Amino acid sequence: MRVFRGFHHPGIAPACALTIGNFDGVHRGHQAMLALLQSEARHRGLPTCVMTFEPHPRDFFAARLNKPEMAPRRIATLRDKLVELERCGVDQVVILRFDERLASLAPQDFIRQVLIDGLGARYVLVGDDFRFGAKRLGDYATLDAAGRAQGFDVARMMSYEVHGLRVSSSAVRDALAAGDMAAAAALLGRPYAISGHISHGRKLGRQLGESVPGAADGFRTLNLRFPHDKPAAHGIFAVQVHGLTREPLPGVAGLGNRPTVEDAGRVLLEVHCLDWPAEQLGPEGGYGKLARVELLHKLRDEAKYDGLDALTAAIRADTESARAFLATHAAQRRQTTRDRI
Repeated sequence: MRVFRGFHHPGIAPACALTIGNFDGVHRGHQAMLALLQSEARHRGLPTCVMTFEPHPRDFFAARLNKPEMAPRRIATLRDKLVELERCGVDQVVILRFDERLASLAPQDFIRQVLIDGLGARYVLVGDDFRFGAKRLGDYATLDAAGRAQGFDVARMMSYEVHGLRVSSSAVRDALAAGDMAAAAALLGRPYAISGHISHGRKLGRQLGESVPGAADGFRTLNLRFPHDKPAAHGIFAVQVHGLTREPLPGVAGLGNRPTVEDAGRVLLEVHCLDWPAEQLGPEGGYGKLARVELLHKLRDEAKYDGLDALTAAIRADTESARAFLATHAAQRRQTTRDRI
């Protein structure tokens, strides 16, 4: 999959089958749309293209109107969105910077400058609630009329439902906000996960929790930066860490602002692996590696403690709760595998 920032690049395909959207989470509705896009592209001999935006349009308008509450809670980082789009077989992704110029384009100018001249769209697939152009004046009917007049096909995909529930990024956000990781996984078609390169932190964990089971030299954590200040999920979770060893590592993780030890506003995913494989990785073997952390079960919300002793006690309880959940989770997976056999 090729990724382009903007469409003024010689490597962009001269014609394409296109879909447009934010694709936050790349949930099952998005996956169904991308499968349809692939089918239509094959029939036409065209590469598939996804056009998406960064920042999210609602982030832009929230900043412009000074109304931070308008900005959506983010499900995925740009990295994770691109990984999932590639898994869905997309040939190229064009990321447009959503700024004042793009926001002020009239619908017809957006069609001419972006879809036709910029991307050479020959087929355009959109969702049933698609709006575009300045003041969101463009809709499916606008796009369809332009396609008839200017020689490209336009199609609309209606909503996708799972167990009677419309699958949407809003529904995924609601499930994550409620801590219902099973519901989020059902909407996404996979466990909710965050990936990134593991970085060094303040080393505070090494001073904490000598009595925490499995933490021989304190409560060592692996840190992954979440680049948005409003994650859709928040709290303490039982997790599995992929990418460090052949088998996933069980762990406990906190996603948030670390209110007891830091008030810097940045969002971190801090992961403590319950049984660190020192024989494979050594004491520092995780740093710099690209890891994917699956958030399987929410244990509790973040909390601010009176001191490090209270924080250590909470860590101990979280570790024990995570071990209990992950043991049950592993047993259920083994039973499911046996049932399938």
